[in-house]
Amino acid sequence: MWCAACSPTSRYLLVDGDDTYDRAAAPAMVRLLIENQLDMVTAARLTTGQDAYRRGHRIGNRILTAVVCRAFGNRVSDVLSGYRAFSRRFVKSFPALSSGFETETEFTIHALGLNVPVGELPTRYRGRAEGSRSKLNTVTDGLRILHTVMMLVKQERPLQFFGLVGAVLLAAALGLGAPVVLEFLHSGLVPRLPTALLATGLVLASSLAVVCGLVLDQVTRGRKELKHLAYLSIPAIGSGG
Repeated sequence: MWCAACSPTSRYLLVDGDDTYDRAAAPAMVRLLIENQLDMVTAARLTTGQDAYRRGHRIGNRILTAVVCRAFGNRVSDVLSGYRAFSRRFVKSFPALSSGFETETEFTIHALGLNVPVGELPTRYRGRAEGSRSKLNTVTDGLRILHTVMMLVKQERPLQFFGLVGAVLLAAALGLGAPVVLEFLHSGLVPRLPTALLATGLVLASSLAVVCGLVLDQVTRGRKELKHLAYLSIPAIGSGG
């Protein structure tokens, strides 16, 4: 659910419509957004009971939060919170690409990727109303969100992503090729030619992955500059925008 005025100084409030978040926290979130000139304030969920936040969901959220923080910076503690306040410049610069539970992750990565000021407010999180049930499937939706995170890491941090792929390929090549090289140095023979060819191919693939990472990193920098310009084109709260 979105609440916003139409003026240039609009603030936006997003909250899941399942009555699990504390509505009374909204004024404090918006006040924190305005007073500290932030672009996003996330409600970090504090549970009031085991039924409010299932164990599988808690574990999945911790894993996904750790992955995002590792790749984009440790400035958030609840990647999947569905209760947030935004500035207008954040909303207008956000390219909404997902239509499911992955959207919350995109909000976080967009904010961390542009290095905009963000904040969190601990907020009570309670169980759903009797007779209703969550549409979130811990395994299926968790894998979808993890896939989205990995795709965004590849898109926003291509050098890290392909550098890791290159390192894995190089390690495999060294593991396969070292015995072949040692045998050749000892006897002058290459008795396992297929293994030698495979190790050579893996080294080439490793080099190609690193080159792809370098090229895509430059492309990403250009795209990031365009997003940053779109973000800066909207006046900040403190400047009357």
